[in-house]
Amino acid sequence: MPDPKISIGSVILAAGQARRMGPGGSHKLLAEFDGTPLIRRTAETVLSASVLPAVVVTGHRRREIEDALRGLDLRLRFNAGYGSGMGSSLACGFRDEGLRDRDGVLVMLGDMPAITPDHVERLVTAFCRHGGSAVVRASSDGHPGNPVIIPKALHDLMRNLSGDHGARSLIRQSALPVVDIDIGPAALLDVDTVEAVKQAGGILKG
Repeated sequence: MPDPKISIGSVILAAGQARRMGPGGSHKLLAEFDGTPLIRRTAETVLSASVLPAVVVTGHRRREIEDALRGLDLRLRFNAGYGSGMGSSLACGFRDEGLRDRDGVLVMLGDMPAITPDHVERLVTAFCRHGGSAVVRASSDGHPGNPVIIPKALHDLMRNLSGDHGARSLIRQSALPVVDIDIGPAALLDVDTVEAVKQAGGILKG
């Protein structure tokens, strides 16, 4: 069970340019799954798991992403340097003041339609079970995936990421234990192409 003494917030990454969708193509985060834009579905999953505050980092097509999230209890941060890569978006999210006192931060990619609140809660339970001192990562059949909970020991480093450098290199270089939680294929399913969106059951909209 989650430990009430261990606090966990979240960062949802929704700033990317979705280049693999094709030039001038539809935005994967606006594709609808069961009638809901993917980015809203992702945010609702995070909110249902109560990893709060939930910070959404926007960038490319910011206004449309924000419109899709309207009415949800989220903290929105715009990464003006989103074109430089995921590292800058991670840093932007981790710099949010609402996350400063959190023992852990769940990093959630915006384009993972198969992740459920139960998956997130399993990661949270494992993070609490290890006293908030381990990296807890979703996996599938031995392959590391997402989401990932980053413990406080790495938060300062996360705030200083830049360019396309992500969390994986920091995790590898740290001496922190890494706990993999097998949640099945959902851990590896992101939708980076038109074909992937359709195969996952999405309908392209904007």
